[in-house]
Amino acid sequence: MRPVFLIPALACLALLWLAPLDDWWPAFPVHMLRHMGLVAVAAPLLVLGLPRLAGIFAISPLIAAAVEFVVVWAWHLPVAHALGRTLAPGFVAEQASFLLAGLLVWAGCLQAAQPLVGAGGLLLTSMHMTLLGALLILAPRDLYSELCGTPPDLTGQQLGGMLMLGIGTPIYLVAGLALSGRALEQGVDP
Repeated sequence: MRPVFLIPALACLALLWLAPLDDWWPAFPVHMLRHMGLVAVAAPLLVLGLPRLAGIFAISPLIAAAVEFVVVWAWHLPVAHALGRTLAPGFVAEQASFLLAGLLVWAGCLQAAQPLVGAGGLLLTSMHMTLLGALLILAPRDLYSELCGTPPDLTGQQLGGMLMLGIGTPIYLVAGLALSGRALEQGVDP
């Protein structure tokens, strides 16, 4: 166990799940903050803080990236998003699947025998997160308000997309570049 990573991971989870974030911000940005906090902040810290956990969740980085892609995009379909936002069981399923997908990606990529494969998984994840964030920002209308029973809030949706871009893209990109650097060092230093 590595407390230097585990303590911030647990603090992040507590903040995301226990703090009254919905009272402070509009619903969609809070949703995105929770989502990105789980997959891009808490999950890598848990993997680094609990190496045994990393061993349990480590699968092929490219398969993990594909699983994470399916989970993230599926929960952003309007009907699934409404389930996660309006029903407690839906919220629990959404949050659990985000955390599980994040653990799979980070454990697989950081534990990969070949760092370039891990870098590939993180860079693919960065690319699809960037695309989804851009789609949320550029959508001409609020995609979720009708099914969620809330007033349209295109600005909130755009802010959520910006949070996705501002949190996810750099974290996955920097980690992917770090793994690429590790691969180059291994190639130079036999």
